[in-house]
Amino acid sequence: MNLQVENISIEIGKKQIVDDISLRVNSQQFVGILGPNGCGKSTLLKSIYKVLSPNKGYVKLGEMDVLKEKSKKIAKHLGVVGQFNEISFDFTVEQMVMMGRTPHKKLLDSEAKKDHEMVEQALKTVNLLAYKNRSFLTLSGGEKQRVILARVLAQEPKFLILDEPTNHLDVKYQIEIIKMVKQINIGTLAALHDLTLAGSYCDYLYLLKNGSVVTYGKPEEVLTKENIEFVFDVNCEIYQNPVTGHIGIAYL
Repeated sequence: MNLQVENISIEIGKKQIVDDISLRVNSQQFVGILGPNGCGKSTLLKSIYKVLSPNKGYVKLGEMDVLKEKSKKIAKHLGVVGQFNEISFDFTVEQMVMMGRTPHKKLLDSEAKKDHEMVEQALKTVNLLAYKNRSFLTLSGGEKQRVILARVLAQEPKFLILDEPTNHLDVKYQIEIIKMVKQINIGTLAALHDLTLAGSYCDYLYLLKNGSVVTYGKPEEVLTKENIEFVFDVNCEIYQNPVTGHIGIAYL
């Protein structure tokens, strides 16, 4: 399922946060959005998954006009993993993941055999099936994020949005989450902070500064010394990782 975003602009408190951004993600493509804090990455994504209303522009997911469609219908096709997932109530891991089945159920519907099958499959995908009876609150940050990913997978989405999902995680869990999403092999749009991680796993990148797209293209086209200095105001050297062949960044 393809995502098409055209001419999205967002103004908050009379300040232009996102300025006329257009982008596209094809089916099975992993696309990253990069830029410094405050550049508009998360604000743009929130407009795509309907937490914020843009001042202009449109979003199409397949043939759906996302900004005009009902949220429940969108949730059957679009899954979102954010960066903060703290809750106050004590649910088990299985109960948390079962919440992902909500878009497919009518009010007061009980859990069916398929719901339990989808939850079990999602937990297997994130390697947490053995944790299904554990309290969500007792898990580590990386484990919690894997549960949230499993909850999204239980929705049976055709497209994923990752809203800085690894921002607060250790390096091990950052890589783990991105690898798991990559292996799912559906269209994915992700706001990321780690440039090396983005260069290693993204098929295509958009680089933002002050709410606008500075450049876009394949990682080797976007992650250049000149672009990084212009957008992030840091000096660096770019090299090719001799083991993986991916882009490496040495900050000076």
